[in-house]
Amino acid sequence: MMFDLSGKVAVVTGGSRGIGRSICEQMAAHGAKVVVSSRKLPACEEVVKGIKDKGGEAIAVAASISDKAQLENLVASARKAYAKIDIMVCNAASNPYFGPLAGLKEEVFGKIMQNNVMSNLWLMNMVGPEMAERKDGAFIIVSSIGAFVGSAHIAAYNMSKAADISLVKSLAMEWGKHNIRVNAIAPGLIQTDFARALWENPQIRSAQEGKAALKRIGQPDDIGGVAVFLASKAGAFVCGQCIIADGGVIGAGAE
Repeated sequence: MMFDLSGKVAVVTGGSRGIGRSICEQMAAHGAKVVVSSRKLPACEEVVKGIKDKGGEAIAVAASISDKAQLENLVASARKAYAKIDIMVCNAASNPYFGPLAGLKEEVFGKIMQNNVMSNLWLMNMVGPEMAERKDGAFIIVSSIGAFVGSAHIAAYNMSKAADISLVKSLAMEWGKHNIRVNAIAPGLIQTDFARALWENPQIRSAQEGKAALKRIGQPDDIGGVAVFLASKAGAFVCGQCIIADGGVIGAGAE
């Protein structure tokens, strides 16, 4: 019962694949009505079909995190369908640059920060007031263990994810008094399309597996369950935190 989400409405960005899809499916499996969102509607509808086939309830709403108006429409569509939003999961992110900071263009860095940080602030300000009125809500940002380390390849992305953790701490201070739990999840290397350039690289994958206490990279469901915990009664006293789910890369340390 501690993980029961019956009667709750969850909105998940980047919900059509990988970690986001797992979060949608796990939220639905635990009783939540889910609004699956990403840029491509057909991909979202595929997830919705899978949820409904298992007896769950869900709808699909296309939205790009780079467009504030589209996010406003996402929130409005969720309320129109289910009257409220109890759980907001900001999973969508972008990483259009792979390479050293010396080659990073200003406009690309600006896009990364807007998509990965500012969009989350937009969504908090959109859903926060109604959660505050009910004195109940969960706001979750999917960050990354990249927030805690340097990188020669994805430094700009890591910087945006570090900013997300700082954002979570400040939002928790602002909204916690209304019983809104604001938290982050920092996954390690997960076998998703988004991280394909990393886990398909034999050297990078081997290095990550070697560092991990569990000696493997993660799967999407390794993160979906953490999101359910944070959204449920089981996580009722967790606020302003970042849960690292990386198989023991950071926690265990390398020998």
